[in-house]
Amino acid sequence: MAMRRICKRIAGPGLMFTEFVSAMAIHYGAVKTFRKMRIHPEERPLGIQIFGGEPAVMAETARIAEEMGADIIDINMGCWVPKVCKTGSGAALLKDPDTAEAIVKAVVGAVQKPVTVKLRAGWDYSLFAAPEMAKRFQDAGAQMITLHARFAKQGFEGEANWALIREMREVVRVPLIGNGDVKTPEDAKKMLESTGCDGVMVGRAAIGDPWALARIRAGMMGDPIPEAPSLEERIETARDHARMHVALECDAYEFEEIEKTGADYSEAERRAIRSLRGLLPLYIKGEPGASQVRARITHCDTLGQVENILDGYLCERRALLPVG
Repeated sequence: MAMRRICKRIAGPGLMFTEFVSAMAIHYGAVKTFRKMRIHPEERPLGIQIFGGEPAVMAETARIAEEMGADIIDINMGCWVPKVCKTGSGAALLKDPDTAEAIVKAVVGAVQKPVTVKLRAGWDYSLFAAPEMAKRFQDAGAQMITLHARFAKQGFEGEANWALIREMREVVRVPLIGNGDVKTPEDAKKMLESTGCDGVMVGRAAIGDPWALARIRAGMMGDPIPEAPSLEERIETARDHARMHVALECDAYEFEEIEKTGADYSEAERRAIRSLRGLLPLYIKGEPGASQVRARITHCDTLGQVENILDGYLCERRALLPVG
């Protein structure tokens, strides 16, 4: 949620999705998984993405997601990691079109909100399965399809093959979103022009650099490209990210709510900061001394420690800047 709120503030209008939510975990009442489905008003419009291999359980989770305020229910059929695929979920469904179609039908029948599907080109290079599956999904009621233009076996290796998106465009009647290797405004415009897709999804390029979304959006809309953020802005954003994430782990929406209660949230704070150790340094990636900052943050357990490191780094950089 913290990442999404920051992206929305910086990039402006745009559709976002939650990290994917395990339908089976929701079925068994996993509290940590329910946390992933919480929505802040700043995030809207927001889709909740779910994954699973059983139609009835997916339908149940879709209903819960709708009750929690999702604007869209998105079905993940693109995750390639073994612990997901071994359960028959994610990209494993590319090998089981009948179950995949049954899941879409079950979810569409369970909710009033639009249902969308994100998938990969196929399981491996032997078969470009996405076009045929997309036709079945739209006939089952899916209202948008997103294609990550890699095969599941590729993971994130190699380059996304945008020609596959162009082939999908020929068979998909509903809006088609292209995904894969869009990092710049030029990438986004090239994808739109070369594939005929209706929109562009950006994922990894925004991690630690939410300003990439603002640049890409401006390029797509024909607006002036925003200037790169200052070091001060990046560090303040990293600090804000940490504060919001700590609040979320403490079951609050704003950090000020924690301060008012005076309760001991030390364990939740440690959990939140540890989960951000690899992400926060990305806000200053490429800056002199960034690797040393990263090394220090990897040992942090509290928000105060992170803030002290970031503030100290900013002071050091300011002292080195030439006067005038």
